[in-house]
Amino acid sequence: MLIVMIRFGLLFLLILLLATAPIAQSRGFRSITIVSEPNAAVWVDGVHYGTTGADGRLTVTTISPGKHTIRVRAGGFAEASKPLPPTHRGDFLVKLTATSDEAWLAFQEGERYASTDRTKTVESYRRAIKLNPKLIAAHLGLSRALSEGGNTEAALAAIKALRTVSPRNAEASAIEGRIYKDLDNEPKAIATFKRAIAEGGGFQPEAYAGLGLLYKEKAEAGDPADPEVVSATKEAVKNLSVAVKQLSGAPDAMVIMQLLGVMFERQKRYKEAIAVYEDFLRIFPESNEAEAVRSFIVQINKQLAEQ
Repeated sequence: MLIVMIRFGLLFLLILLLATAPIAQSRGFRSITIVSEPNAAVWVDGVHYGTTGADGRLTVTTISPGKHTIRVRAGGFAEASKPLPPTHRGDFLVKLTATSDEAWLAFQEGERYASTDRTKTVESYRRAIKLNPKLIAAHLGLSRALSEGGNTEAALAAIKALRTVSPRNAEASAIEGRIYKDLDNEPKAIATFKRAIAEGGGFQPEAYAGLGLLYKEKAEAGDPADPEVVSATKEAVKNLSVAVKQLSGAPDAMVIMQLLGVMFERQKRYKEAIAVYEDFLRIFPESNEAEAVRSFIVQINKQLAEQ
């Protein structure tokens, strides 16, 4: 009898642990720590996850099963990409090599200015391209900087120049799609976002997010009972859901997850909205938006109780 009680107790404990496990465990995610140079930017499959600390380490807890590519970039070093084995967990070393490549250093200068001086950023990217016309990273950086500065004509010209070097560049198409969206050119925006997704082999979270935002704005601008608005709402949910999945816990997912929750609420799919918000709190418990997201859950539960 005692043995049975012990087994039952252990089983109950196991069930409890599984039920309360963080999302990284409940979804089969794994945790890796990228080890490289201090203050190095880290991407997983082209999605930016942050920078290493002063100790050269960055832990990512939401790596999905399967193969991935880790890309690391630090000032004064050449960029390095390294495949992540499907079952690897724990520390993952990505060694960088110091560089004196003038074009690459000019590009990195542009990256450093990106958040403080857009004019110097553009100048640095242009200098990098002049030194090495095939430097795709500089072309992409220039396109983004010009687009974010509102210089759409120059941004589109920069994307056109990039395509002479990289004709099927998914990121370039995603940037172009955002430009057309900002210009309220819906047909071109949709077509270009879809082109980005095709060029990325189905993986292009920026383009999916762009489509989701486009349809979200379209849905919110009309009567909820209008069939076109209902269709736009469904498209928003579909594309935002894919973007969230592909971002897989990256910082950019914070905004997209909240927008997805809002669209679920618009469809009165309250349980799914709560699930998205709860996932947000598991992945980003210390974010500035966490308290607001908790309030969303409280409000929805009140609505459900009043029904």
